[in-house]
Amino acid sequence: MNFSFLDNWRKRHEGADAVTLSTAAGDREGVAELLSECELLRVRAGQHGLELDDSPASLAALDQLPPRWRDDPEELPWLGNDAGLYLGTVIVRTVPGAAWRVWPGGHPVVRLASGREIQVVEAGVAWAATGAPELSQVYAEAAEG
Repeated sequence: MNFSFLDNWRKRHEGADAVTLSTAAGDREGVAELLSECELLRVRAGQHGLELDDSPASLAALDQLPPRWRDDPEELPWLGNDAGLYLGTVIVRTVPGAAWRVWPGGHPVVRLASGREIQVVEAGVAWAATGAPELSQVYAEAAEG
């Protein structure tokens, strides 16, 4: 699978040893940087005048965007993937004890301090396709623990 955020991250780290999500799993900061790219989502939000600042308020603002990406079946899963990674980024950066966890197959999830894991990519894809669950609602539930 080709992820544009990986390509961009690799370009910034050319000359370094090859890094994949699976090999970066032990490097928390590297994983967080890699997963926070969300380039397609940031571009689409920017086209609506919304700057994604990794805050909970930005999730609520995303929930209010007109879902024009649903008209493009090729873009929808990519935007949903980015939405899930962005949701995870906001949770990891603002919920105490939350951290990225990469499953052995390379699937990223967010693990809360309670041990509960949130499958943020699945939530983002569902949000992009149907509008539910709202990103701000998933965040609110994560913030409660």
